[in-house]
Amino acid sequence: MGKTVSKLSKDDLRSLRQATYFDKRELQQWYKGFMRDCPSGQLSEEEFIKVFKQFFPFGDPVDYCHYLFKVFDIDQTNYIDFKEFIIALSITSRGSLDQKINWSFKLYDQKKTGKINYDDILLIITSVYKLIGSMVALPSDERTPELRTEKFFKLLGKTNKDTIDMNEFKQLVKLDPSIMNSLNSFDGLV
Repeated sequence: MGKTVSKLSKDDLRSLRQATYFDKRELQQWYKGFMRDCPSGQLSEEEFIKVFKQFFPFGDPVDYCHYLFKVFDIDQTNYIDFKEFIIALSITSRGSLDQKINWSFKLYDQKKTGKINYDDILLIITSVYKLIGSMVALPSDERTPELRTEKFFKLLGKTNKDTIDMNEFKQLVKLDPSIMNSLNSFDGLV
């Protein structure tokens, strides 16, 4: 009978305790669950999408999951291993506001240029709108992804021809309470 690794090594546990906001017991529990769901130790994009479909049954999570998966997959292997998963989970659920903003910026900055433009933002917002489907009633100035994206630029006094860097993105988070709410939506859940 094959033996599956159901425990983290002491070295892995030590490094993950330093890299995350989880304690030893939590890391071990998350690891067991991850290995139960992904016995190979790797989560593919297709499996990632299946998980999201369970939480968003009335929307289409495919595009959003694709972009999110790329942020999780730090080493760009086309798989998410436990370390990548738990670090992202730690930041999004227990990280500081600054860590969450930096992580969120990476979601928009798919080309990794350090700047995001109208199309970069529209791409992610469109995928979010498809993800949530008709589950949420939106204000009139956010009824479409285009309106929401334009709102971001207007809040910063920019046009849709301009780019937004990290500092401006931090300003945007302060100017738009809905961004702050979404960054803090996972607080206390894990």
